[in-house]
Amino acid sequence: MKQEIQCILKRYPHAGRDKLIPILQDVQEALGFISKESVVQIGEHLHLPASKIFGVATFYNQFRFEPVGRYHIQICRGTACHVKGSAAVLETIKRALKIESGQTTRDGMFSLEEVACLGACGLAPVIAVNGRFHAKITPEDIQGLLNTYRQKGESSDE
Repeated sequence: MKQEIQCILKRYPHAGRDKLIPILQDVQEALGFISKESVVQIGEHLHLPASKIFGVATFYNQFRFEPVGRYHIQICRGTACHVKGSAAVLETIKRALKIESGQTTRDGMFSLEEVACLGACGLAPVIAVNGRFHAKITPEDIQGLLNTYRQKGESSDE
């Protein structure tokens, strides 16, 4: 991981504070999340305290501080999805996986994220799993959907 971060930082020689967001984006794209180690390395490279790096990264909801699961579930919380029952779907997923939004299951199989809008209002309520949309989802659909992904995860190396 350290070498990957160093490779990214080499693309930003003599970088200043103005390059912090692009560096964070590149690190997250490469690693899948912003690690504590990467925050320290970025701080050293930009001559900024780790607390400043972390402060900026936590301000923007695009950055994650835990790796996402093999199956990253995004649940839309936009107006159309909210009106159509996404809150109940969210609660069902949280109960079924025993995690909160922003967390990953212990086995690394699933992670859960609430998003403001997935841009698929006509499909409300909608969730995306690794970018694949599931439309008009109900709390009753969740267990079967999770089981389908569990079976995929156990039987293949997707």
